[in-house]
Amino acid sequence: MSYMIDLRRLHVLRAVAHYGTVTAAARALHFTPSAASQQIRQLARDLDVVLLEPQGRGVRLTPAAESLLAHADAIEARWDQAEQDLRAGRDAPAGVLRVTGFPVAVSVLLAPMAARLRERHPRLSVRITEAAVGRSFDLLFEGAVDLAVVEATPLDPPPGDARFDRQPLLDDPFDLVVPAGHRLAGAERIDLAEAAREPWIAPAPEIPCRLHVMSACGAAGFAPDVVHHAHDWNAIAHLVAHGLGVALIPRLARPAPDLPIVRVPCAGDPHRALLTCTRAGGHARPAVDAAVRELGELARAAVA
Repeated sequence: MSYMIDLRRLHVLRAVAHYGTVTAAARALHFTPSAASQQIRQLARDLDVVLLEPQGRGVRLTPAAESLLAHADAIEARWDQAEQDLRAGRDAPAGVLRVTGFPVAVSVLLAPMAARLRERHPRLSVRITEAAVGRSFDLLFEGAVDLAVVEATPLDPPPGDARFDRQPLLDDPFDLVVPAGHRLAGAERIDLAEAAREPWIAPAPEIPCRLHVMSACGAAGFAPDVVHHAHDWNAIAHLVAHGLGVALIPRLARPAPDLPIVRVPCAGDPHRALLTCTRAGGHARPAVDAAVRELGELARAAVA
């Protein structure tokens, strides 16, 4: 007996796998939880397999569901490829390109990229949405954006996740930022261990970049004494300027230029990796390809 798979129901199952719960998947798809559950139950009946099983207060995917999702991801990629093939004969990037990135990426990379594309490809319209890294992956999965600039962290989907196509954009170095007049302010380059006994200012625990800061200090042989936390790099720089501690700040971050602070390069090359990310195969789209090329030029100039 052959089965006709309802792709809408399959998409609900993919959303449950991505978001982790039926409730979260339903919210993302603008369903009620009961409607999402009903779609999955009907898909299970259509295929005569069990797709979800209880786990504590929630559910987990069965091996049959995992196998089905591997095919679902391939179907999604092929569908995107079909759309690209239909547009292949068109001469220049056109239409709407939806992009997203975290705040620094928006201000330093995506905004000037959009301005350049507007000049070079007048038939292409760029729409920018600021989003945290985790949310950027959600927006890509939902089809709400076409391209994201993300920061590589252990919290991202695993590198082998077939739903996403990630390509390196740049390594963004961290500098030690100290108040003007600090004992380390005149150094050409320092070992972070020289700042081990300083009070530190760091991104708040929920900010992905905090992982890089803590890892860099750990690699230098110490755990920093973090006395202040902030979400915004400019806020961190102001705390440094008032003599409240030192901080690692990525070079792409641009604090207010009049602050009495000094950036000092660090030995060991602490950095964060920035990537461009699309749904599988998305980098081949003419509009995305044009955007990525502009981003590459901007990225190289930004950290030079």
